[in-house]
Amino acid sequence: MDATKQAARDWLRREGVLGRRGARPMLALGLAGTLAGILQALCLATGLAALLAGRRVAWSLLLAVAVLAVLRAAGGLLSDRAAAAAGAAARRRLRGDALARLLGAGPALLRRRHSGDLAAIVVDRIEALDGYFARYLPAATLALAGPLLVVMAVAWRDPMGALILALCALLAPLAMALSGLGAAAASRRQFAALSHLQVRFLDRVRGIATIVMHGRMEDEARALGAAADELRRRTLRVLRVAFLSSAALDLAAALALVLLALRALGRGMAAPLALYELLLVAELFAPLRGFALAYQDRFAAQGAASALAGLPELPAVAVPLPVRTVAARGVAVAFDEVCFTYDPARGMALDRLSFRVPAGETLILAGPSGAGKSTVMELLLGFVRPDSGRVTLNGADMTTLVPQALARLTAWIGQRPVLFAGSLADNIRFARPDATEAEVAEAARAARLDAVAALLPDGLATQIGEGGFGLSGGQAQRVAIARAFLKNAPLLLLDEPTAHLDPATEAEVLDSLRRLTIGRTVILASHSAAAHAFGGRRLDLREGRAVPVRGVA
Repeated sequence: MDATKQAARDWLRREGVLGRRGARPMLALGLAGTLAGILQALCLATGLAALLAGRRVAWSLLLAVAVLAVLRAAGGLLSDRAAAAAGAAARRRLRGDALARLLGAGPALLRRRHSGDLAAIVVDRIEALDGYFARYLPAATLALAGPLLVVMAVAWRDPMGALILALCALLAPLAMALSGLGAAAASRRQFAALSHLQVRFLDRVRGIATIVMHGRMEDEARALGAAADELRRRTLRVLRVAFLSSAALDLAAALALVLLALRALGRGMAAPLALYELLLVAELFAPLRGFALAYQDRFAAQGAASALAGLPELPAVAVPLPVRTVAARGVAVAFDEVCFTYDPARGMALDRLSFRVPAGETLILAGPSGAGKSTVMELLLGFVRPDSGRVTLNGADMTTLVPQALARLTAWIGQRPVLFAGSLADNIRFARPDATEAEVAEAARAARLDAVAALLPDGLATQIGEGGFGLSGGQAQRVAIARAFLKNAPLLLLDEPTAHLDPATEAEVLDSLRRLTIGRTVILASHSAAAHAFGGRRLDLREGRAVPVRGVA
């Protein structure tokens, strides 16, 4: 836990350096507002003293107060806009970095982290950092610089009054620090409760059919209610600190007013000076009040940082492989003494695996579940990297290939293609967003999806639900094949593409896949006997090792 806290602090410190650059406009506007407030207090004190003495107030003083008020309002508006822009820029940068890390880790990350937890990190925890960059960073600097300006403005006329203001100002952050000793831990527990609720809710939505079938609706509703109630309690504990900080600030301001008023009455101070000091109490505590309002943003940021600091690092990218050379001659794939381990407790997923697939040929990976077939696919997709050995494309190490280039070279079809809510055409075009309508239609025809679309009310424009809702397994697989036709990549990876299909649908899908493989380097992993009649060489895998290769008719 200590290591996790230290990693979160280090991460927040690094990000804070970048955030302070964006906070400079708010800091400059805040200091300008404090200076305007000091001048405004001076003008008001002079005018009020004249009224108390029965004299007429000069119009120039009233005009100065009005102009300064307008300038402060304009400065406040500009500061709010700058804060919103700084917060948005920080969230955009952090979300891009987090998504890049998640995509760099690939599907292997889902073996260790729940998808609901990852979604909470990218959405909720980064949103929780908005206040840290937009409010807390500039407020923390203004809480020091603003009161210092006010104390200096009083010290040139009344050093003892300045000392009273300084001591009262010091009470506010001290009280906030004492009240916030457990706020960071409370914020972390709040985020943990939020993640627990999101993960549980997502799981129950996915399994709603099973819940209804077994009559567990009321039990699950009560469990979700308990998780929501726990989040409510955690949130109220965080808010409790905010009220304590505000109360401490009000008490310090009241103390400053009382001490200055008693001193002015006891010493018979001149009215302008006494009023000037009393009016500056509000200016003294204005930056501190802003700091108190943003005080909880720091603890929220600490809670969010613990999750963001734990994201996997981006893989280092070496000199990129020239894509045009690889694409022009086709892609030859080779594994050279490759070792890979997901978890040392489970043993090696691949153990010194070596094989070669010449450009334009097909290799069928066979073996029981856990033999290493999917690990081979993940290595070729760039989702994981070998612990030792080399994976090469046309003789060049895959680690030298930038992810964008690798994505252009590779097409992949898995067991359950991921389909998005939208039209059939949009789902096909996902493989190449710039494709024309004619190219999408040709890809659908090549995958024999046109016959399916002809039975739908709007053809390829027919809307399908999230996850391919409304399509059968075979129809969804044809969408994936159409994507591969549209992408036209030289390397085709097929990972159990006919799993969960009935024999008749499997035969139709395999026929479309045979046409897709023409002229491409193909690596097929499958348990299916029909898929093993696909044609090409066969490589048997056992416990991550290669068994001697034999030909396949």
